[in-house]
Amino acid sequence: MGTITRSLANNITTSGVILPAGITNSSVSAVTSFANASGGTLTLLSTQTASASATISFTTGLDSTYDEYIFKFINVRPVTDNVKFTFNMSTDSGSNYNVTKTTTMFSSAHDEGDTYTNLDYNTAEDLAQSTSFQPISTGNGNGADESCSGTLTLFNPSSTTYVKHYISTLHSYHWEDLAFSWYSAGYGNTTSAVNAIRFQMSSGNIADGTIKLYGVKKS
Repeated sequence: MGTITRSLANNITTSGVILPAGITNSSVSAVTSFANASGGTLTLLSTQTASASATISFTTGLDSTYDEYIFKFINVRPVTDNVKFTFNMSTDSGSNYNVTKTTTMFSSAHDEGDTYTNLDYNTAEDLAQSTSFQPISTGNGNGADESCSGTLTLFNPSSTTYVKHYISTLHSYHWEDLAFSWYSAGYGNTTSAVNAIRFQMSSGNIADGTIKLYGVKKS
């Protein structure tokens, strides 16, 4: 019996509960794979880093391999103060980013002085059958320590039957020194496969930040 197996076996109760002592850094790090693991594992597909970039586009990786794709935004900062971080989809591998969308957006906010809080539906940021870029974080500051971070999930983009649902959650250091959380969801109203996506600011370039694309393993 191997060391890991013996250690784990000695820390399982008669009712089948694994005791904390049975899971250690050394035992977990030595495991190379789990047989018959269920779906939900993230696979990193690509990473792009902005450097005064007008746009960040992902033109490969969105296909039928996965039913769910997650974009992670890490410290995305604009060159211009008080701008929106936006996205759009493409059905022609990035020649055009103009998918018709119907969306929702709401936000919560709290200022550093503890004098202002807000929970609001943002009618100015939603779309109704529009091909415009969809904001997923607004009022982003361009200070040296300001940025926005979060995720956007795109569901089954290769489907030729269903519309293309997305959900995004981002948090930004607002240009007026507020903690601002943004929640957007909606769908690209197309049954064509979406195979590219673009991110850009509403004005000016993306100063810096990282965007990672993950595929979620099918069950």
